[in-house]
Amino acid sequence: MMTVKEVITSEDVLASELKNKIVSHKAQVGVIGLGYVGLPLAVEKGKVGFHVIGFDINAERVAKVNAGDNYIGDVKDEELQELVQKGLIVATTDFSRLAECDVIIICVPTPLTITRDPDISYIQASTEQIAKYLRPGQLVTLESTTYPGTTQEVILPILEKTGLKVGKDFFLAFSPERVDPGNKRFTTKNTSKVVGGVTPACLEISYTLYNQTILNVVPVSSPAAAELTKVFENTYRAINIAMVNELMLLCDRMGIDIWEVVEAAGTKPFGIQTFYPGPGVGGHCIPIDPFYLTWKAREYDFHTRFIELAGEINVEVSYYVINKIIRALNNENKSLKDAKIFVLGVAYKKDIDDVRESPALKIMELLRKNGANISYHDPYVSVIEPHGGSTIHLESTPLTEDVLSGADCVLIITDHSDIDYEWVVENSKLIVDTRNATKNVVNNREKIVKI
Repeated sequence: MMTVKEVITSEDVLASELKNKIVSHKAQVGVIGLGYVGLPLAVEKGKVGFHVIGFDINAERVAKVNAGDNYIGDVKDEELQELVQKGLIVATTDFSRLAECDVIIICVPTPLTITRDPDISYIQASTEQIAKYLRPGQLVTLESTTYPGTTQEVILPILEKTGLKVGKDFFLAFSPERVDPGNKRFTTKNTSKVVGGVTPACLEISYTLYNQTILNVVPVSSPAAAELTKVFENTYRAINIAMVNELMLLCDRMGIDIWEVVEAAGTKPFGIQTFYPGPGVGGHCIPIDPFYLTWKAREYDFHTRFIELAGEINVEVSYYVINKIIRALNNENKSLKDAKIFVLGVAYKKDIDDVRESPALKIMELLRKNGANISYHDPYVSVIEPHGGSTIHLESTPLTEDVLSGADCVLIITDHSDIDYEWVVENSKLIVDTRNATKNVVNNREKIVKI
């Protein structure tokens, strides 16, 4: 007869075996999506000894990884090369190899549709692939930013159609990425990681996984709580940016320097966090994540008016930049039509190569529609390809004295650190500065118009 201690359920065995594999770093890790989130994550897992298979539908990207050819700024070239050479990272377009993985992490894009509804088609497609090869003893985690409920309402039903049960046969969790591209201080490793599991066993195993490579892992009660945590973080930023952008519009009418006001307010050691105005918001988080929340809120007959207003203001400032250029040109007895506008910086923030949702694309589109002749220089972005609502297709122009002096207006949209703005101002006729990049310029300040 079995004693009580001998009665061990199958799910306990599976959970224990998987946890032991993770702790000993013998678990095979699969990462779906080798972009700004997935590749740095794969490298972090490889650095502590996990064997990682990276999955991507982009064959060119897969070939680059397998050649040790890095294309993500937050990944060190030599680290990727070493991990590939050691066989710790391999990439493939063959999703049947998901069956080899003990852990599968989904890091795919979650854009908005043209009507600003969530597009979770990449998550669904990835989950369908996982379901084809799902086996007992696997952990699946989602890192893609999404609306609260996605993990349990979308992913879980697809996986349980296999007949396997969550928390018993396989384990499911959500842990949002918190990557800040270009941030030298906070990286994947030292940025706290929030994680929520569908069941207690799911939470324990996913916590164990992230604890191997992240310095501080923060468990929460459910995947939905973790999903809302990420959306809240970026909605907080979007609203505060909108507030300072609205203040910028008011300061323009009042003839007050918004930059002076913001910097003075920021000297208070408590009660305020400094946000800066700009030409709009960009990247894959701030312009998108709040709309995931507003969309989900409507399901509960709740309207997030504050969040939606912030989104409207952050779109409005791009039109304000156009008006600022028109006024600046008018003062020089020129019109926007047929004017040569040279855009300096098109990435969504400084010192990175990412143009996703960059306000530069919207502003350049508007300039072109108003008859301006546009060109640009960005040391990190050699080519702009049409995507989303943008039809812009341009190559970066070398930054020379002739190019600057030949432009009717130089428009600073992204304040990259390695550009000599004193030299830019010296060689330009007119500057419209949306980032206060010229704040330390001493000479020729009469040429500068700041938003």
